[in-house]
Amino acid sequence: MASLRKDDGRWILQFITPDKRRRTVRLGEISKRDAQTVKGHVEAIVAAAFAGNLPPDETARWLGRLADALHEKLARAGLTAPRDSTTLKPFLDAYTAKRGDVKDATTVNWGHTKRNLIAYFGDEKPLREITEGDAEDWRRWLFTKEKLAENTVNKRCQNAKQFFAYAVRKKLLAENPFVALKGSTRGNPKRFYFLTRQDAEKILKACPTLEWKLIFALSRFGGLRCPSEHLALKWGDVDWENGRITVHSPKTEHHPGGDARVIPLFPELRPILQAALDVLLEEFDPKENRLSEQPVIRRGCDSKTNLRTQFQRIIKRAGLEPWPKLFQNLRSTRQTELAEEFPAHVVCKWIGNSVPVAAEHYLQTTDEHFSRALQNPTHGLTESGGNEQSADSDAHGKTQENADSLGCSGVAAGDPMGGTGFEPVTSTV
Repeated sequence: MASLRKDDGRWILQFITPDKRRRTVRLGEISKRDAQTVKGHVEAIVAAAFAGNLPPDETARWLGRLADALHEKLARAGLTAPRDSTTLKPFLDAYTAKRGDVKDATTVNWGHTKRNLIAYFGDEKPLREITEGDAEDWRRWLFTKEKLAENTVNKRCQNAKQFFAYAVRKKLLAENPFVALKGSTRGNPKRFYFLTRQDAEKILKACPTLEWKLIFALSRFGGLRCPSEHLALKWGDVDWENGRITVHSPKTEHHPGGDARVIPLFPELRPILQAALDVLLEEFDPKENRLSEQPVIRRGCDSKTNLRTQFQRIIKRAGLEPWPKLFQNLRSTRQTELAEEFPAHVVCKWIGNSVPVAAEHYLQTTDEHFSRALQNPTHGLTESGGNEQSADSDAHGKTQENADSLGCSGVAAGDPMGGTGFEPVTSTV
């Protein structure tokens, strides 16, 4: 595929490109061994190009170690990208501009990582001058100077690894300097917060609009991701007759079967959804639009709205203090609550995550768990030494205990909202 010849003491390399063009690279006065090494790697690059594949890792590393003069000759021959275009900011801008296939939230997240990389290394830092040690120093800088939390640092390291892995695939680098950095996020119990039903009632009453009641209720009692799953919800997704809601999930749609899930039309959601539908029907003309295609949340929420700031105001208006991870902890609260009543695989199906993810990031140990443990006797023996506790008594105790833990006791007759401010919970993201 490539040939070597010597002319006046200088080695000349020739090869055919996939477009059937003959290319020549003058290697100069180098040893025969070095010339044969260049020939082998060039053949690997050309063979990969013919097959539509990336060059082998060994060849990519070899390109990264080349002297500038030889690397420039190979670049002019179309074998690799020129080094003079591989400074940090242009590279990052080019990469993210090409990735129109990612969600808006991912683009925003990448933007934070780009900003941190450029702030630390500078706009014109050549990629090949960034070492593994530099990457470690950057990670420490995120902690000490930027004051970022561990999971945030891990996520930005993960993004940096992704950026520079692409540089390796494009033969701009021999190795990824960020590859050894920790990039996985872990659950942080210090940032967990369980929102009780009593406090949820206060927040619901403090919501200024029906749309905000929907946003809050769908997060706290439906377990929806906010705002992506709220915005995707249409009235055709609400099956009133069978008591189910189809939730479309932009975040997980790239996973097999992750584009949508079905959750119960939880009793806490029904009156608020019904109120929203009644308002819509007052002005709705079925001759102009199909009801099933209308969004459930019509105003006050879009992909660019800063819901967090407004939600903090609502929380304070309710007489409470904002908690960490405002919307994720609503999902976490709901999953923890449902896990008391239903098998783990069922709850995860409704919430839209996996059992390991739920255990790491969602399920909480609450004060009520401790209270119940202190109130209940150990599951031991009676005075006679046998398990003689009445089955009826045990079942009644568990039923009452579960009802109390879900805030369902003391519902006045004829009061559709119940003692907690919502429909009483019977059964059930």
